[in-house]
Amino acid sequence: MIFLGGKFGSSVLATANIMCAATMAKGETLIEFASAEPEIVDLALFLKRMGARIRGEGSHRLRIEGVKKLKGVEYSIIPDRIEAGTYMLAGYITGSGITVKDFVPEHLFSFLDKMEESGATFKTGKNYLRTVPAGRWKSIDLITLPYPGFPTDLQAQMMSYLTLAEGISTVTEKVFPERFIHVGELNRLGASITLDGAKAIIRGVDKLTGAQTMASDLRASAAIVLAGLAAEGETEVSRIYHLDRGYEKFEEKLRALGARIKRERTTQ
Repeated sequence: MIFLGGKFGSSVLATANIMCAATMAKGETLIEFASAEPEIVDLALFLKRMGARIRGEGSHRLRIEGVKKLKGVEYSIIPDRIEAGTYMLAGYITGSGITVKDFVPEHLFSFLDKMEESGATFKTGKNYLRTVPAGRWKSIDLITLPYPGFPTDLQAQMMSYLTLAEGISTVTEKVFPERFIHVGELNRLGASITLDGAKAIIRGVDKLTGAQTMASDLRASAAIVLAGLAAEGETEVSRIYHLDRGYEKFEEKLRALGARIKRERTTQ
């Protein structure tokens, strides 16, 4: 038996690694407090297609009976829900109607609930979502939690969106309490954000203004780019290599939507 519970929830990566290792381990492995994220469920389904014996995917208890070998299969993985949410926020923060294809709404219910609470509207189909901007949005309070709660990997991008909301919003980070390094960069752009421990207090402003900024990690990079798209004037984001770990051809996709964005190579 392996227990993966921690102070801030279960670990997605630890669950994935142990589940993979256990598929060919001798005997039965029980994972308690396993991650229940859609990505873990999808990995379990993939391994089962290969011949693994796994029960309980989607719950916090996984039972894996080791097998002697796995077989090769063809498998289509689920869409990236964090990338989808990021592009959705890009549409709202710029007041644009955009369509995000290969969108799985049930993977982002908590995020969509908060978007609706802020006054955002959207249209969804079997595998797409279209943003429907309707003026300025409202402030909200949110808390990041393990799935199915609000995803911590959309916290920074959501904060960019809330910098332009009417009123005062709060964002409490319960998964990674110190995940606020992007706050200083958003303030450079004219945001009004203060920190109180694991809580960010965001006072909505009328506009953001372009500035020189520095990316510090993957999701912070995306948040700064989103804010830059909405800001007046030019925004420069350095150390953008962080972004490439989670977004493929990010600037190209945004440019295809009409954004004025380009990547410049440095000679450092």
